[in-house]
Amino acid sequence: MNLNKKVMSYLAEMPSKSISPKMLATNLGLADDATTYKELLKTIAHLEATKAIEVTTGGNIMLPQPEAAVLSGTFSANPRGFGFVRIGDNEPDVFVKRGNTKFAMNEDIVDVKITSPANPLKGNEAEGKVVAIKTRAITNLVGEFYEFTEEEKQESGSLLGYVVNKNKKIPFRTNISKKGLHPEVGDIVRVDITHYPDRDFPDILQGIVVEIIGKSTDTGIDVLEVLESMGIPSEFPEDVIAEANAVPEEILESDIVDRVDYRDEITFTIDGADAKDLDDAVHVKALANGNIELGVHIADVSYYVTEGSALDREALNRGTSTYVTDRVVPMLPERLSNGICSLNPRVNRFTQSCVMEINAAGQVVNYNISQSVIKTTERMTYSDVNKMLAGKPEFLEKYAAITESVEQMAKLHDILVAMRSRRGAIDFETQESKIIVDKLGKPTDILVRKRGIAEMMIESFMLIANETVARSFATRELPFIYRVHEHPKSDKLTRFIDFASVFGIALQGTPEKMASKDLQEFMLKIKGQPGELVLATMLLRSMQQARYDEDNLGHFGLAAEYYTHFTSPIRRYPDLLVHRLIRAESKPTSEVIDHFEEIIPEIAQQTSSRERRAIDAERAVEAMKKAEYMESYVGTEYEVTISSITRFGFFVSLPNTIEGLVHMSTLGDDFYNFNERDLTLKGERTGKVFRMGQVIKVKLIKSDKITGDIDFEHVNSELDVVEAVEKGRRSDRNGRDSRDKRPDWKKNKDKKPFYKNGKKSNSKKS
Repeated sequence: MNLNKKVMSYLAEMPSKSISPKMLATNLGLADDATTYKELLKTIAHLEATKAIEVTTGGNIMLPQPEAAVLSGTFSANPRGFGFVRIGDNEPDVFVKRGNTKFAMNEDIVDVKITSPANPLKGNEAEGKVVAIKTRAITNLVGEFYEFTEEEKQESGSLLGYVVNKNKKIPFRTNISKKGLHPEVGDIVRVDITHYPDRDFPDILQGIVVEIIGKSTDTGIDVLEVLESMGIPSEFPEDVIAEANAVPEEILESDIVDRVDYRDEITFTIDGADAKDLDDAVHVKALANGNIELGVHIADVSYYVTEGSALDREALNRGTSTYVTDRVVPMLPERLSNGICSLNPRVNRFTQSCVMEINAAGQVVNYNISQSVIKTTERMTYSDVNKMLAGKPEFLEKYAAITESVEQMAKLHDILVAMRSRRGAIDFETQESKIIVDKLGKPTDILVRKRGIAEMMIESFMLIANETVARSFATRELPFIYRVHEHPKSDKLTRFIDFASVFGIALQGTPEKMASKDLQEFMLKIKGQPGELVLATMLLRSMQQARYDEDNLGHFGLAAEYYTHFTSPIRRYPDLLVHRLIRAESKPTSEVIDHFEEIIPEIAQQTSSRERRAIDAERAVEAMKKAEYMESYVGTEYEVTISSITRFGFFVSLPNTIEGLVHMSTLGDDFYNFNERDLTLKGERTGKVFRMGQVIKVKLIKSDKITGDIDFEHVNSELDVVEAVEKGRRSDRNGRDSRDKRPDWKKNKDKKPFYKNGKKSNSKKS
């Protein structure tokens, strides 16, 4: 065998390793002969020249490695420095650890190189490294202006100070150049970003102030700051307002052309008492054959918001209305949403109607979807309808005109609930909070939002209408936008099944073939059990996030084969698009079909992203207001429920939905080991155990409105659980790491903030 073949044969047995020429010579028995060793070096040089081998930067040799795959996707940032790249709706995310992000920021479009492929058998996700940032998603931000210290002013040169924003996905402060407006301390400002984090300045942004929005002391500015920091605009552009003002305030009889007339039906809206944008009305009546007719009538927003108009472009940009504590940031101007598009009582309104005949099994045996006109009989509230259902005489008398309709509604609701239950719909009982604020926007109380039968009835009717509309398009194979909820990922279900087994509860089916019916039966099995809250929470976290898609992938949670969003076009763009599709595809041409096939995928992606943004903003404002509310209760003790356990401590929940952290560093009575399988913390010496769902006593030690963080410490009480301690047990490495590794905020507490000096600030990046 010649020397070339010897080297290649040896390297072929270790394709993933590199070796030094000297070690290779030793292993081939050539190290002792100087002449032969020189021949080996010549052979290595020849093999490198012909690209048969590679030489590493350290001088080792190896076989050529296959080129790692480079994919494009959207970067989702975590405040702790790592992130995920979303490659596509049907592809798993790629994990990017801290240090491999190339300073990408949230929602940036990036190229990521796969460094470690996914291994489903081991439950490992794909890992990658960002190699290029193609498009920056964040070009401006909003925050509060602060001055530099005197020392910083001397060192910073041409910088005024810095801005701190409330978007936790942007964990940097932003230094402000003197080139723009010069704000005062406490001003809430808008900043155009001129410099992004890089290797030299990894912890800062830099920009110029382009707008002073207000003062940090202004009423309501705290909520506005959160919204603006997440890119949710509070004002409409002038051309959008002009279009809205041009819309007529009422419908003339001459305008009613080619519409199905439902004005003789007993139709009415049912909403919250403070609702102003009434976009859905219903009529319900018994039919002679024993079936029930349900008419769901939705405001025909698409009649006024035409494709490509300024109103349409702005609605698509917003994607959805955003609801936060004391205000709504609407998708459409109020002149439309509270005016001509609101189904106000006893006035003509254009609608799109889905009228269904439903049998005793909850099946839609007949339906008609049409452009229509209605005139509602009443404007009802959930509270009043619930009182009617409870048999309150004064309310039955007051609303005698709709009493029979309400009775049929209750009957139909029961039929539809039974139908969904039979097919396997999963019912997650989640708690929502209602934050009460005063005229200054200060929270005065936190309540649990309760749903009565009226709320659930309307939900049932909207669900069946959404399914019926989706079915009509799917069966005709026309371009459409669906609301999809895919099967849970098998790795998450595997972990959940393992977690449930700790409670002695088994699930039917395998992670790959788990049906929604199996999970529904599981929820019924745990109902009323001690671990119900814990298991329901963990199961919910195992689910995928619902989104919009041009393909009909079904809705796993509802166990529905077809589903869309048709019932809220005032506040959701996909619903507005569905209405436009109903009109355009009633008599589809090839041009219409081609047009919507082209635009729907991008709309689905954008509206899914905008929905996530709105949810993030709503959660951020809720966290801020809850922390502000708790600031006056520091030092108070509470009985709470442990809602989740992590390596750095555990989160607890009060009955009114307020959550906070008990950090590991506050558990000073023992060393606690974290058990990842059953999510518990157990003291080595005392045997004290903390697990999800457990009731304990805590004391509020800190509540910070700025960060939204609420911190508690554990208080010893008779509620504590103590288990036997294994003799001779020593803490495992993972447990010790969870204790010793401080979180980033604590490590960097005394770190001097970075800022660019004067010379650097005057560079082309400034």
